[in-house]
Amino acid sequence: MNSSPDPEKIWGTINKAFFEVRIFPDLKVIFLWLFISLCAIYVPFLNTSPIRTLFALPVILFIPGYSLIAAFFPQKSDLDLIERIALSFGMSIAVVPLIGLALNYTPWGIRLDPIVISLSAFVLAMILIGQYRRGILPDEERYEFPFSQIIESVRDDFFSDGQTRFDRILSIILLISIITAISVTIFVIAVPKEGEKFTEFFILGENQMAADYPSKVFVGVQYPLFIGVGNHEYRNITYTIETHVMNMTFNPEDNTSTIMAMDLIDKDTLTIPHNETITRPYTFIPPGTGYNRIEFLLFNESVPNETIKNMDRINASYRDLHLWTQIYPAEKR
Repeated sequence: MNSSPDPEKIWGTINKAFFEVRIFPDLKVIFLWLFISLCAIYVPFLNTSPIRTLFALPVILFIPGYSLIAAFFPQKSDLDLIERIALSFGMSIAVVPLIGLALNYTPWGIRLDPIVISLSAFVLAMILIGQYRRGILPDEERYEFPFSQIIESVRDDFFSDGQTRFDRILSIILLISIITAISVTIFVIAVPKEGEKFTEFFILGENQMAADYPSKVFVGVQYPLFIGVGNHEYRNITYTIETHVMNMTFNPEDNTSTIMAMDLIDKDTLTIPHNETITRPYTFIPPGTGYNRIEFLLFNESVPNETIKNMDRINASYRDLHLWTQIYPAEKR
């Protein structure tokens, strides 16, 4: 016969794990690092500095895996320190892409805010589980990150009492070399060499996915879309986006296309900092019949005058996208 859980016993274990037992130092460090990373991502001035990369990289490459290991292996006998560190990197490499894959099938998609929120929620959940599972164990069985042992070991290796003056000088030089190597590595990661310059330009459907584009539309009806621009040009750029409706015919005999009509219906500008992507909602309203293509043109800083039309204007754009569609009168809806 199954007995129902005892609420007092459940509350007792929760109270012991979170109130009677101290918060474990390694979990505190993980939480503090996550908080600083969020500040580095969203606080102005910090989010454009190398500090953002410095604190964000461990949140992707190490912290998710470490928090997961902390939740699943609360006992000191489960894994040793080297195994925990190695598995933390491996599990992070597995967890982060899985979170991204899951987000790809949600209305939010793979964008900065959903990724940050999902990773933060995952890490916080694992920290709470890890604190609970360690907290209910006896003192002698709980895993404790050996901060004091590591510091003491480093001190003994570099500055032991039996060292000669020459040995101390060599130890100081070695320690400075290690710190310099770590600093250079961090600098190379945080301030990478300027790579290829490019701009992303994309159109998403009403669910912010690369699907569900309007293929049969009616005059005067609103059709929601999303226009995205990603700046990877290593400088701030003011972009201009033009939306045209076109009537294009194709001649199979000579394999050529001819623009019969091309009319501007919308024009917008937006300034985007380097390494930022902006996705804006856009509502397409068919102005009339006789068109079979929606053309989106992106210009970066230099926009040709109105005398440049049709294919010459498309060729003068920095990026161009189009959707094939058929526009029908409103009364046929």
